[in-house]
Parts: sequence; C-alpha cells; structure tokens
Amino acid sequence: MKNSQKRPGVLQGLFGVLIPGALFFISCASQKPPLAFSAYPLPAAPDYAKPECWAALPGKSVNPAERIPADLQGETLGTEVDVFFIHPTTLLGKKAKDFRWNGDVYDSVLNAKTDNTTILLQASAFNAAGKIYAPRYRQAHLQAYFTRDTATARQAFSVAYSDVKKAFQYYLEHYNKNRPFIIASHSQGTTHAKRLIKEIIDQNPRLRNKLVAAYIIGIPVEKNLFEHIPVCSDSLQTGCFCSWRTWQRGYTPDHYAIPNNVAVVNPLNWRADTTYAPASLNLGAVLTGFKKIRPGVADAQAHEGLLWVSKPKIPFAWLTRQRNFHPGDINLFYMNVRKDAKRRVGYFWKQ
Repeated sequence: MKNSQKRPGVLQGLFGVLIPGALFFISCASQKPPLAFSAYPLPAAPDYAKPECWAALPGKSVNPAERIPADLQGETLGTEVDVFFIHPTTLLGKKAKDFRWNGDVYDSVLNAKTDNTTILLQASAFNAAGKIYAPRYRQAHLQAYFTRDTATARQAFSVAYSDVKKAFQYYLEHYNKNRPFIIASHSQGTTHAKRLIKEIIDQNPRLRNKLVAAYIIGIPVEKNLFEHIPVCSDSLQTGCFCSWRTWQRGYTPDHYAIPNNVAVVNPLNWRADTTYAPASLNLGAVLTGFKKIRPGVADAQAHEGLLWVSKPKIPFAWLTRQRNFHPGDINLFYMNVRKDAKRRVGYFWKQ
C-alpha cells in the first residue's frame, strides 16, 4: 500500500500535473468516506466578467498559459484563433477539515496550484496556435470519480459543468468576436468538454463551422459521440476531435472493459488506427521546470481504446512501476501537440 501511494508522486513530480484523474489508482480505502453532497456548503459561483475568474485570459498581467519553455524562446504566440481550455482536477484534498465536493474559484491556494501545473504545463502547449481562455470553475473533487455515492458525484459534476458552460457562453458573447476556436481539455476537463461540445457546438452549424479541432484528452470519448464532429483521421483534418489516454505498453488495467468504440488518435502520427509510431517521431516532452524540450522520450500506438507507450525515457522514470501515464497525456507529447494545433489552424484558414 505504501508503494502504491508513492509511485504517482514520481510521475506527478516529473510532469508537474497534480491530477491522478479518472482510472488512476489511488488509495482511498483507509480514508473515512466523505459525507453526501448536501453536507458541504456550495462555494460562490464565478463571475466571468471578472478576470480573476479566468485562469488564463489574454491581456491578464500574470498568465502562465502564455509562457514558452526556455528552449523555445523566440517563438511567437498565436493570435489568429482562440483556444478554450478546460483544466483537469486539481482539487485533491484528503483531510476531512479541508474536504469539499466542489472547488472554490476564489481560493488563492487552489488557484495557484492550478495555474502553476496544468495551465503552465498543459494549456501552454496550445499558445502557438491561438489566444488561450481557461475558466476557473467549481471543479468536482477527485473523489467524485471513485465514490459509490453516485447521486453525490452527479451533483458535484453538475455544478462543475454548469460553470464551464456559463464560461463558454460568456466567452462567445464577450470575447470570441466570430473567431475560429479550438476546444482543449484534459481529464475532468474532458468530462465537461464532451458534454459542452455535444450540447452547444455539435448541433449548431455556425459554431461547428468555427471549430478548428478539439483536443479532448484523458477520458474515454466514444467515436460516435457527436453527430457532426468526427474523429480526426490525419493531421490536416479540421472540424474533428482527437483523444487518447496513455498507459504502458503491454498493460491493460484489470478493471478495464475493452471498448470497441473509444476513439484513440496517436499524437505522434495523428492517425486513428493502430499504426505504430516510433519515439523518433516524438518532437519533445516538457517536464517540470518548463525549460528543456526532451525529444524522443516515448513511442506510441493505439491498442483497444488505450494509447500504449514504452516506459518514457525521462529522469527517474526507473523509480516507478506505475503503468498509468495519465498525468503525462499532454506533457509526453507537448511539442507534437503544439505543432499539430498550429498546423490545423493554418489548414483551417486555407480551407
């Protein structure tokens, strides 16, 4: 049990993302089950007219999403499209006195954790493609993915989604100005992005025609989830979506029911089939420190709803036997994602 608790820490330290996320094994058995949803006061709703309710907003004085790794200094930020980024779970508190089912968007400690991890190390991968808008939202606690109290989990996720939807609608009304956009998300962010795209974009031709692509990563996404938005089948397609979840080659989790309809797009060759992509196609990972680009750290191949990679060639990886690389879903392929988003924007304009 001690080892299982320590292993995620190595990966989180390397990738700088504090989210075990859905399907990431953590030890919860020794914790007292949290109370039902109604036992915790609901934090105040965000006001998206206030810049402080955005983790990333163009023109904001402190904006980690606009930073560029030290090895890429000299690159310019994209300005031709927008990127609406929905961050993953950073609400992980285990102490009973600190527990709450939904995060407080006015909590400076939680916000700093979000900004210095997922916004810096994930959202920034898209800043060569466009201006990034990342709302703070009353995210559901990580336990919402694991609790047997499904009614409470639904309520926690419902609150979180209501904020994401409100933020996107505010973005469309006040910031978009009829510009094309990318939807990007990871883990819990993808839980909400799936619903947002299905409810707001998929059935709206005007919005659908402005969608450059969606990168909805870290949560299973069904190939046929959307009526009009297909899985991306190559690197030049637009109006489509990419998705993957990263596990060590040769491993399928015990609890995993092999799906036939889960989309997997390989972020090294951008194909939606099982073609193997060698590590030589990996343009570079970005780890904590946000300085060095590390090319060739991992290969990739789709396998029955998962993205399999050989153990990444990154510092201290040998210290862990963890086989779920969910925290590195974006970090491992940072430069490939960066290049792909920029390329799809260019192709969108050509069309």
